[in-house]
Amino acid sequence: MHARTITSPLATTFELDYSTAEPEVRRLYENAKRDQWNASRDIPWSTPQPDDGRVLADELVDIHGSPMWATLGEQDRVTLNRRIAAWRLGVLMYGEQGALLACSQLVDIVHGTDLKFFQATQVMDEARHNEVLDRYIRERLDDVRYEMPVNERDLFDAILSESRWYLKTIALQLVAETFAVSLFRMMAESARDPVLGELCRRVLGDEARHMGFGMLSLPEVVREASEQERREMEDYTVWALEKTLLGFFPLEAYQDLGLSPTEIEEVRRYRRDTAARNDYAPFRKYFKRDMHGSMVQNLARIGLVTERVRPRLEALGLSLPAGIV
Repeated sequence: MHARTITSPLATTFELDYSTAEPEVRRLYENAKRDQWNASRDIPWSTPQPDDGRVLADELVDIHGSPMWATLGEQDRVTLNRRIAAWRLGVLMYGEQGALLACSQLVDIVHGTDLKFFQATQVMDEARHNEVLDRYIRERLDDVRYEMPVNERDLFDAILSESRWYLKTIALQLVAETFAVSLFRMMAESARDPVLGELCRRVLGDEARHMGFGMLSLPEVVREASEQERREMEDYTVWALEKTLLGFFPLEAYQDLGLSPTEIEEVRRYRRDTAARNDYAPFRKYFKRDMHGSMVQNLARIGLVTERVRPRLEALGLSLPAGIV
């Protein structure tokens, strides 16, 4: 299947006042114009790939350091490294298109020229990210492609079918974007292919602005919400966190290597045991600390995670900052 259609009821707001009402959002818009880059021109596509064929550090493969890893030959290790990279970059590629579509909706439904102008720049950013990830997979990873994970599909189905801009923004800018930022940062630090490292660093410069939009646009909405609306926003936030933090496992990459169902279950078990011991490689420890810390801190600052949802957060391995009520 090459396309999916999602129905959404949206009310378009046509603004007639073009003066600056949100100076900080207008500043983000100015920064976005200043920092545009061209994926065709500014990525060093002609750079040779590493001699050994690895894309990322082996430490980012789930079974690195396990007894199963020790039994793999060099070629299988390289193949798995590349397949895991293709799977992860595919997840990000689908997410970038989901963000492209969601931001195109936000241009319609947000109120105020400043917000519309900024969202128009994010549409361009997300199109560029979609383009650059597609090209990387096609040219540097032998065009290996995997299906969109179910959790990711569910998250974007909800975002794209939601008519309220602030719920879209919560799930997209403060949950999905935070996950993407941490993943891009981890891959930038661990990249063996210099083209991938440069790609990730370029994307990160854009993503910081996108998260900034959520931090600037949402506080007033949360402050002025009724008790019922606040609870709905809290529940939607936690649901988005659950979809983002659970259920992502590169099953197809292991199947491509020829692992049996029993061996794949062993991979899952090793992954769970490693997580329980917090015995990650440095790259992955940084990813977990960076993602969980920035995600929860930002959501707490806006008032979207409270004591009421603590049990659901703790089930995800997330801790509320001190002082949350």
